[in-house]
Amino acid sequence: MGATAVSRITRSRFGRLPDGGEVECVVLQAPDGLEARIITYGASLQALLVPDAEGRRDDIVLGHDAFDGYLARRQFFGATIGRYANRIAGARFMLDGAEVQLAANNGVNALHGGLEGFDRRNWRIVAIEDGDRPAVTLAYTSADGEEGYPGKLEVELTWRLTGPMELSLDMTARTDRLTVVNLTNHSFFNLAGARSGRNILDHHLTVAADHFLAIDAGAIPLPQPPCAVEATPFDFRAGAVVGARIRDDHPQLRVGRGYDHNFCLGPATSEPRFAARLAEPTSGRTLELFTNQPGLQVYSGNFLDGSTAGKGGRLYRQSDAICLEPHAWPNTPNRPDFPSARLVPGEVYRHSTRYRFTQATRGAIGTQSAVESPRGARR
Repeated sequence: MGATAVSRITRSRFGRLPDGGEVECVVLQAPDGLEARIITYGASLQALLVPDAEGRRDDIVLGHDAFDGYLARRQFFGATIGRYANRIAGARFMLDGAEVQLAANNGVNALHGGLEGFDRRNWRIVAIEDGDRPAVTLAYTSADGEEGYPGKLEVELTWRLTGPMELSLDMTARTDRLTVVNLTNHSFFNLAGARSGRNILDHHLTVAADHFLAIDAGAIPLPQPPCAVEATPFDFRAGAVVGARIRDDHPQLRVGRGYDHNFCLGPATSEPRFAARLAEPTSGRTLELFTNQPGLQVYSGNFLDGSTAGKGGRLYRQSDAICLEPHAWPNTPNRPDFPSARLVPGEVYRHSTRYRFTQATRGAIGTQSAVESPRGARR
């Protein structure tokens, strides 16, 4: 790199684990103000600074200012989730005739990888790239039998600034034995700002899905085909304010205490395609999400209960953030009618997600973006 080049990446210590291991923070900076802060603990997006319509930057993801908050309580703020994101019913499934027993950590079900998922691991940094597209690559090796999952799994992920206002996440996994894998990022977004004191009920959401999965009281998909979103509070195809129908008397809003459902995007693709758009009226910030995954879990922060103090000492309460989690459908290992999450030796699991930001003038939120938002693929 030439002597006059400007570094757009920094690396520093963020905290220390009880066993003495060091948690690091890598900061990726774009010239127009986009900044992503990645910590090795959980390969987590610890902060994401995005300019508003007037150029003022603010951090738009919930979390903690210091490492102690992440260690004290498991809440998945910005974390990488694995080996299997979302839930597996009964914490067990059959894999080629053999029963796999997992750790149950959500009642009788397995949630987000078990008792100590990938979000509770300190990933290792394997590469840092400076320049116009700064990036950090992290890796984690999940042992055969970890949390009950078969096969040694080698996982790598890369956070990269792929444009002036675009952050990308690319994940790969390889196994030495037949297994299942389903990774995602679990960032809690509030486009008004993590310290703004505003909730996300006024955010405008578009989701390119014609169907969603109805769930039972344990958030496991019901034994039925996906439900049509048409004429329900789950129809975000043309865009709607998140809070407009969240308190409608609909059985699925009652059981989920709001939105906590998988939207069916269609078959997995080789390249990311438009999945969702989120816009906030006060700041003008707009997030467009593109992914190659078959599902998108939309979670409206229903279980944030004010018991956790986050950034700036603010207590996080219900609907203070919304999660948009691209991944395979929940409980897929027990549902042969769902898109498969199997991974065999010699194959590579690939997950790609793009977070693209724009700024709209006040009052323009809710209109169509520069990217035409397609209707969801028919199942």
